[in-house]
Amino acid sequence: MAEWQNGKGKRPVRSFLPSRNSSILQSFGWPSRRSLRIIALVILVPAVLLSFAAGYYYVSFANLIDARLHGSRQRVFPQIFARPLEIHKNQALTSRQLIDRLNDLGYAQRLAPEKPGEFSVNDMVVSIEPRSGDLKGQDVRIFFRQPTPSDRKTSKPAAPPAKPAKAPPPRRAPAKPGDHVFELELAGKSADRLTMDTPLLTSLISGGEREKRRAVALAAIPPHLINAVLAIEDRRYYYHPGVDPIRMAGAMLDSVTGGGRVSATSTITQQLVRNVILPQFEGWTLQTARERNLRRKVLEQLLALVLETRASKDEILEMYLNDMPLGQRGSFAIVGFPEAARLFFGKDVSNVTLAEAATMAGVLQSPSALSPFTNAERSRERRNVVLQAMVEAGYVEQPVADAAIRQPLAVVQRALEAEAPHFVDYVTRTLDEDYPGLTTTTSTTVDVYTTLDLHLQRVAQDAVRTGLGKVDQLSSRRRKGFAEAALLAVDPRTGEILAMVGGRSYNQSQYNRAMTARRQPGSVFKPFVYLTAFEEAAAHGANTPTPASIVDDSPTTWDFNNEVWAPENYENEYDGPITLRHALARSRNIATIKVAEAAGYDRVAALWKKLGIGNPPKAFPSIALGVFEATPFEIATAYTIFPNQGVVRPLRHVMRIESGEKDITKPQAEGREIARPSSTYLVTNMMRSVLDEGTGAAVRGSGFALDAAGKTGTTNDLRDAWFVGFTPTLLTVVWVGFDENQALGLSGSRAALPIWTEFMTRALAGTPNVVFSVPEGITFATIDPDTGKLAQPGCPRLFREAFAAGTEPVEACELHRF
Repeated sequence: MAEWQNGKGKRPVRSFLPSRNSSILQSFGWPSRRSLRIIALVILVPAVLLSFAAGYYYVSFANLIDARLHGSRQRVFPQIFARPLEIHKNQALTSRQLIDRLNDLGYAQRLAPEKPGEFSVNDMVVSIEPRSGDLKGQDVRIFFRQPTPSDRKTSKPAAPPAKPAKAPPPRRAPAKPGDHVFELELAGKSADRLTMDTPLLTSLISGGEREKRRAVALAAIPPHLINAVLAIEDRRYYYHPGVDPIRMAGAMLDSVTGGGRVSATSTITQQLVRNVILPQFEGWTLQTARERNLRRKVLEQLLALVLETRASKDEILEMYLNDMPLGQRGSFAIVGFPEAARLFFGKDVSNVTLAEAATMAGVLQSPSALSPFTNAERSRERRNVVLQAMVEAGYVEQPVADAAIRQPLAVVQRALEAEAPHFVDYVTRTLDEDYPGLTTTTSTTVDVYTTLDLHLQRVAQDAVRTGLGKVDQLSSRRRKGFAEAALLAVDPRTGEILAMVGGRSYNQSQYNRAMTARRQPGSVFKPFVYLTAFEEAAAHGANTPTPASIVDDSPTTWDFNNEVWAPENYENEYDGPITLRHALARSRNIATIKVAEAAGYDRVAALWKKLGIGNPPKAFPSIALGVFEATPFEIATAYTIFPNQGVVRPLRHVMRIESGEKDITKPQAEGREIARPSSTYLVTNMMRSVLDEGTGAAVRGSGFALDAAGKTGTTNDLRDAWFVGFTPTLLTVVWVGFDENQALGLSGSRAALPIWTEFMTRALAGTPNVVFSVPEGITFATIDPDTGKLAQPGCPRLFREAFAAGTEPVEACELHRF
C-alpha cells in the first residue's frame, strides 16, 4: 500500500477507487465491480460468439471458394452433346443455317478467321478455321450456289415411273437451287464431306429446379457484354473490395435528402454471393438467400469481402457471368449469359451485338419482369437504360448507343426448341434411371455423347412447324384449338435416334408425344398383317399368299364373339378383286381384315408381341386396322424390321458416356430376328407402291425420288393421322392429332405425309440413292397387276413383282388374251 509522509511519520495511502463497502461514487451512478463484470460478460460473450461465427463462415466459405475455383471438389455439371456436325456437297443447307450451326459449335464470327474457332461470311462463301482434331489448322471454305433462272424453271426432278423395275436407277436426292452446299474446299483442295466439332446441347442439373447452362471462359465473352454488365450493375467493380462504401454512402444520402431515387448498393460480388454461393451452404436455399433481412445482408457483405480475398476480380466476374439466373424458358431456368445468348438470340455469346448485350444485362435486375419474351416493351426500355449507362461510364460513344437504341428488340422465340429440349428431357430421364446420381455429380466431369443430329433436328422442327401451319388452316373450320404433332427420325441400321420433335412448342407444353403419346396406329399397322401372312405361308410351305394374290375387297360383315362387325373402307371406296400389293398401297380395310383372318388373328397379335414393344393387342378382327394403342417411339422401333430384313433394332439415344476419363457406357441391347428376310422384303417392296401409286403418291409428286417405302395411317373418325416411311438409311415416323383425342378430321396423307416429305427431302438432299437390298430366296416375275398372273403380250400394264422362291405364279393372264 502506498504511503505518504507528514510530520508525524508515514501513513498508508488509501485507494481513490471505491472499496467494496464504499458508496461515494455509486451515489454518482458509478457501477459496482459486480455490475462491471456482468457488463463485460454481456459485451465479451457476443463478441466471442460473433468471432467464432465469423471464423466459421470465413473458413467454410474460403474452403467452398477454393474448392470451386481450384480444388478437387469443383462443381461440374454434366454436358450433353449431339453427334459431330457433318457437311457434304449438295446438302440442303443454306448459308444462314450454316451460320446457325457454327453458333451451335461456339464459333465466333469475324471479318476474317485468324484462329481456330472463328469464321467469316463473304457473299456466298463461308470461311472457317476449325478447331476439331483432324481439321485443326486447315482452312475450310464452303460455297453456296447462287440460283439461276434455269434453276428456277427446272427445280423439281421428274417423278419416277409408276412401274418400277427391280431397282430404281442410281440418283441423288435433289436440293432446291440456291439453298444447298455447292462446293467444299479443304486446304485449297476440293472435298466431298467434312466432319466438324461435336456440338454441346446443354449442361444441366436434374432434380428440383431444372437448369440450362454452358460455362465459358471470360476471354470468350465479348468486351461490350462485360461493359454492359459493369455499367448497369457495378461501375466501380475493379476498385472496391467486394463491398462498395462509396456507393452505400451515396444511396444513404439519396434516401435521407430525397434528392433522387434510391439506387441498389449490392456489388457484383454481393450478387454472386446471394444468388450462387449462399444457396450452396447447408441449410440455405435460393429463397432464403434472397430474403430481405439483416442477418442475410450482413452475411452477404462478410462473404463478399472473403470472396475477394480468395479469388481474383476476373475469376469472380467469370463466375458471375456464367452462373447468374436470367429467367425461365419452358421448364428450364436459364443460367448464365452464354446460355441466355442462345435462348434469347440463337447465337453463341461471342457473336452478340451491342444491343443484344445490353438486353441481357438489363434482364439481370428482374429476370421475370424484364423478360424480352413476355415483357418486350419493358425489356426494350431497360436495354436503352443500359446503353445510356454505358455512355455515362465511357464504354461507348453516344452515337453508337443511339444506333443501338434505334434497333428493334429481336429475340428468337423458338431458340429453346433448337436445343432439342424433348430429346434432352428423354436423355436426362434415362440417365437418372440407368445411371443413378450421375447427373448430380459435383466433382467429376461427365460427358454424354448422344445420337442426335442437330442439323436434322432443326430440319425436323421446321418441317413440323410448316406442316402444322397447314393443318391449322385445313382444320380451323372443323375444330377449335390447335393440333399437335410428333416426329421421330432414326437410322434403322443402328437404331440411333437422329431427330425428335415432341410437340408444337416446348415453351407451351413439355409433354413429349414422340415418347409417351399412346394413340391408335390405325393403318400403319397393316404391313404387319401382311408380314404375318407371308410368315405363316413360309412356315407351312404354302404357295400363297403372295404380293400378287387376289383378295376380294367388297363390303363384308364379321360375326366375332357373338358380335356383328361391319367395317368400311375409307370414303366407302371398294375395289372388288385386288392384289395384296394394291390392297396395301391403297390401304383397303376389308381386304386387310380378310388377310388377317386367313393368317389368324392370334398369329398377327403374336408377331407384334414378339417385337417386345408396348402392350400386345387383343386377337380380334379389329387388330388388322390397328385398333390398339402405341407410341411413335414404339412404331418406329417396330418398323426397323423392314429395312433390316426381319431384325428389329432397339432404338438408342446414347453413343457413349465418359465420367472423368473413363468410359462407363452400359451395353446396348442387340437386334433380334423377328421374321424371315424374304417375308420382310416382300412387305417392304409392297410398301414402295404406297409412295409410287398409293395413298402416299404425293411424295413422288413433290419431287422426292429416292428409293423409299412407307405407309399412311388414319384411325376411326379421322382422330389420328400417321405416316411412317423409310429408306435403307433413314426411317421417320410422323403423328398428327389432338391431345384431347378429338377428331382431327384429316387423313394421314393430308396431315402427316406433307411433314414427312418436307423432312425427308431436306434431310437426304445431296445423298446418294441407296436401294433396298434383295435377300436370298427372292425371285421376280413380270405379272399383270390387275390379275396377279403372268403377263401376256396383250396386257396393257406390266409389273415386275417379287416372290418368295417357289411361289411365283404359273398361270398366264387370261383377262387380256387376244
